[in-house]
Amino acid sequence: MNQTWLSLIPFIIVIAMSIWLKNILPSLVIGILVGSIIVSANLLVGMEQAVSYIVTTLSDATNIKIIGFLYLFGGLVGMMNIAGGIKGFSEWAGTKIRTERGLLIFIWLTLPFTFMMPMFRIMMIGPIIKSLIKKMNLSKQKVGMTLDISTESIIVLLPVATAFVGFMVSLVEGGISGLNLGMSPYEVFLLSILFNFYAIIMLIIGIVQTFWKPRKTKQRGNQEQKDLEQEEHEYHRMGIKKELSLVKAQPWHLIVPVFLLLSLSLSLLWQNGVAQGAETIFEAFSMADATFVMLLAVFITLILTYVFYVVRRVKMNEILYHFYDGGNQMMEAISLLILIWALTLAAEDLGFSEFISNSLGSFLPAYLTPAAIFVLGSVVGYFIGSSWGTWGLFMPLGITLAVATGASIPLTVGAVFASGAFGALTSPLGDTTITTASILDMDLIDYARYKLKVSTIGGVIAAVLFVVSALFL
Repeated sequence: MNQTWLSLIPFIIVIAMSIWLKNILPSLVIGILVGSIIVSANLLVGMEQAVSYIVTTLSDATNIKIIGFLYLFGGLVGMMNIAGGIKGFSEWAGTKIRTERGLLIFIWLTLPFTFMMPMFRIMMIGPIIKSLIKKMNLSKQKVGMTLDISTESIIVLLPVATAFVGFMVSLVEGGISGLNLGMSPYEVFLLSILFNFYAIIMLIIGIVQTFWKPRKTKQRGNQEQKDLEQEEHEYHRMGIKKELSLVKAQPWHLIVPVFLLLSLSLSLLWQNGVAQGAETIFEAFSMADATFVMLLAVFITLILTYVFYVVRRVKMNEILYHFYDGGNQMMEAISLLILIWALTLAAEDLGFSEFISNSLGSFLPAYLTPAAIFVLGSVVGYFIGSSWGTWGLFMPLGITLAVATGASIPLTVGAVFASGAFGALTSPLGDTTITTASILDMDLIDYARYKLKVSTIGGVIAAVLFVVSALFL
């Protein structure tokens, strides 16, 4: 089944039901089932196909690496919790950070140590931020959005040493092959960074929000009510919460594992890149398999941290219990990601990418091509919640349309990357949104709605800039 509007139905169902139910998990299950039934045109076979999609996602090596990283990192956080590491560092930071502005500035200051991968950054500093939010009674949504902006908007603008660079350059290389542009794929990629207007605008918004004088609103009371409901909902975890409240503060029990994880991540990225044939440190970080390296780094860190805690006389059974408890706290995020991957497979079998490509055609004028690619890519990115998926779908289409209409290729490539950034930052299906909401204990749909308001402003401004830039270029 190819090039059919039916490929939109699973995504429409997921978004509509998520808004209605305020819960994305059942919405994803229904979306996958409906998509699978449409693919197979049979109820029973469709259910079998849905299970097959899930199994296929779990058979993908990259997906398994991400799942493993999430669970092991959650386990590491659980170990740091019971060892008093997070409590100790939070108490120390609490003496230095006394205001909302101070916490937001602290989030930006952690960038030089956590910029390599969005999931890595959020999970690295998320637990610390969560404890400070609770201590200072701040808005989770505002702090969470600053964390997401400082993660997604920065990482997509960095030309080296991130998990994105190799993938982004490879997409450009595939799109411009045979065009004789007189520029290497990496040069086109570097130029496109200047035209990633959405990421740049959101970065500016995030900085302004950080230094803008905070003012109290009625929303604070609503947030407090939601926090109360969250505590009531998790009454069954009160025993663990009480146990953690009695833990002795030990800042070094956080500092040592974090130092190990950061140093191992950087050194393993270098070694993996060299093994791929890189000659410089920039090439090494760009060519390395970042997902595997992060998994390996957290695995080694777990082993060394376990030994360190045992030497420091933390009870072995408590370490193991809270390792599993910490990992299990990430199971909601892991389940959502698995279902989202399965939903994408169903949509592709329905001809989603071909339908999007063919519905556009090549009738656009040159000055509207980048803006059209950005707008359409942002809509699709919101549906699928994946920057990588959006880039993969729209890079061939964008470059093809740019050649056909005479639009600027670097500008159009920048529009593609901007659309993926919009989807990843805004969508309730995005791993950035899911992970941040999960760590900070926020309702996923409410948080996504909150971000959508600000992101839409950035998206409108970016679309205008793409039109204006295309007129001059």
